[in-house]
Amino acid sequence: MTGLRLDEIVARLGGALQGDGSQTVCRVATLARADADAIAFLANPRYREQLANTQAAAVILAPAAAGNCPTACIVTNDPYTYYARVAQWLHPAPSSTPGIHASAVVESSLPASVSVAAGACIGRNVRLGEHVQIGAGCVIGDDVEIGEGSLLHAHVTIYANCLVGRRAVIHAGVVIGADGFGFAREKDAALGPGGGRWLKIPQIGRVVIGDDVEIGANTTIDRGALDDTVIEEGVKLDNQIQVAHNVHIGAHTALAGCVGIAGSARIGRNCTIGGAAMILGHLEIADGVHVSTNTLVTKSITKAGAYTGWIPFQEHAQWARNFARLRTLDAMNDRIRGLEALEARLSALEKNS
Repeated sequence: MTGLRLDEIVARLGGALQGDGSQTVCRVATLARADADAIAFLANPRYREQLANTQAAAVILAPAAAGNCPTACIVTNDPYTYYARVAQWLHPAPSSTPGIHASAVVESSLPASVSVAAGACIGRNVRLGEHVQIGAGCVIGDDVEIGEGSLLHAHVTIYANCLVGRRAVIHAGVVIGADGFGFAREKDAALGPGGGRWLKIPQIGRVVIGDDVEIGANTTIDRGALDDTVIEEGVKLDNQIQVAHNVHIGAHTALAGCVGIAGSARIGRNCTIGGAAMILGHLEIADGVHVSTNTLVTKSITKAGAYTGWIPFQEHAQWARNFARLRTLDAMNDRIRGLEALEARLSALEKNS
């Protein structure tokens, strides 16, 4: 990419241009680090002070900030989304040369447009769509299907019979379709109170992943015990997430890093789950729910909204009010002790009167 003219960007993506449309930009950068060949953006008000001193060739920003921009700008109601589209245009994902590396082991017939890197292993009856890229050291089990345009980075493992949709991006170390944690305890008095041997329950479901899903590094998605584990279209999963067997995640939901979802939980569409949040098994979360970081979800959520907390979680506004009161507990305790002392003195006076 040699660069884009600002008027070229606006012609494709919309927005209102203020300044010289012939100005060329070659990359995206922050307000603080941008120089004369970069386009920056202002989406978060906390960075507004950096706008006055930016060296960017142009800035993507909202109408309210346009009057304070010292350089050319593109005015839009959603600067962050606009920036994302410009970044995709200026920094496209790298493509690979079609073909199968000599060290790869492939037991299926693949389209000529597919790329398979060194050390990858592809089992029997695997169906890959056009232009799929399989990274180094990936292992694709028998009867797996991966839709066109999908990208698997190095060392992804997909167990047998799983389905991945089109345009998926799966990062290094992801494991899809491992057995869920399913065991039955066979009681045995000889092993002591509560003792017994664990009997493995075969996990015979699949993992079914929709189109346009992205899965972060070292995330694991377990196959279903009986029914499938389902990740609907447009879902975004961060790094190191655990999705247990029979979980169902609705379309366009996003989960931040280290979230844990226990078996058979159902998460609705258009939800966000903050980092390290935990969702217990067999719960249902409605569409449009936003769970804050570190929240422990112990019961189903039946209506949209923001939820925060641990003991137990609550609607976010209620949790904020209660937490504000917690901060004054010491002062309230001192006051109560003072009142108790005063009551004791009044009681003593009444007895002596």
